[in-house]
Amino acid sequence: MSPLPQSLFWERKDTAGAENALVDSSSGLYARGVALAVDPIPYTCRYELRTDAEWVTGYLDVVAEGAGWARSVRLELAAGRWRATTKEQGDLNAVLSSAGHAGAGFPGIEDPDRLFGAFDVDLGGSPLTNTLPVRRLGLHQARGDEVGMAHRLNVAWVLLPSLEVVPADQIYTALPDGRVRYAGETFSADLTIDDDGFVIDYPGLAVRANGKPG
Repeated sequence: MSPLPQSLFWERKDTAGAENALVDSSSGLYARGVALAVDPIPYTCRYELRTDAEWVTGYLDVVAEGAGWARSVRLELAAGRWRATTKEQGDLNAVLSSAGHAGAGFPGIEDPDRLFGAFDVDLGGSPLTNTLPVRRLGLHQARGDEVGMAHRLNVAWVLLPSLEVVPADQIYTALPDGRVRYAGETFSADLTIDDDGFVIDYPGLAVRANGKPG
């Protein structure tokens, strides 16, 4: 396993948790990361992500585990079609139920064709994956008429800790002050990003603990 040139660390605002991503963005993105959180139950998530040079997702490998359970999903995009491969051990639903939470869906997605037209993945609670559409659309360098233009996207949203994959409509808009507005069906957040498009502050979710990559 080769060392990577940049390290990004975020502290969660919405719950006790953190994320550390080691990244190489010299030609698209390659990243290996670990995310920890205590809600809805304590879990550890490890992932590996690669895009092509245009920042279109190639694959995302995710493993999530906690006391008495473990799940994994691999999402791959090739020739416009998605494929999902999953594994499951233990009983996550039993753990959620004992903690007073509703059950979770199965890992992956039953019909990957529901993701048709998606070029980005969105790992739940991870500020890193917001960078994918920012860089793919060039929003970190938006100028003139590009500022204020809304881009409606279909993304592959990976829920944590279940690793269920669902299609999600999201809107990204470059703002005049260099920030990017990220909106879903029921929320909106203005993200502060650095010159490379990586999130510094995601209001209500996470803030970067190290100000600059490295």
